[in-house]
Amino acid sequence: MPHAGTARGGKGATHVLAQTSGSTQAQGDRRRGEELARRVLVVEDDALICLDTADALEQQGFVVHTALSAEVALRGLREGLGVDILFTDINLPGAMDGTALARAARELLPELIVAYTSGAVQAVGNAVAGSAFVPKPYDPERVGRMLGAMRAPALVA
Repeated sequence: MPHAGTARGGKGATHVLAQTSGSTQAQGDRRRGEELARRVLVVEDDALICLDTADALEQQGFVVHTALSAEVALRGLREGLGVDILFTDINLPGAMDGTALARAARELLPELIVAYTSGAVQAVGNAVAGSAFVPKPYDPERVGRMLGAMRAPALVA
């Protein structure tokens, strides 16, 4: 279950923008004649929750990228990281929280599917249109099924 691209900062800080190790084949394969595997960016500052969620999503056929902060996630998106879905914790360390990340990400990728999670709040203030909310604790397999069923928001012309 190793994840590539982990970089450790000072005082125990870990910043990750990685693709899970087993998802390379999923990128090129079609899932039993269906659509290409969907690409999800999981942004979660708790490394264990992040890895558990990433592993469960990967087992469901998603191509998974992870980040432990909004800033790292946004940098990856600005550098061209291709994702279809953003699954982000709301309460993240640093200057940007999950709601600000979602707004910035949606500006870059207007068709991005967004789902939020939090153990501290029960609803999202300032959520992007068409998004979903999952309270913690959650079952990562159920999250995967929910994300798989979500569709891109309709673009207003």
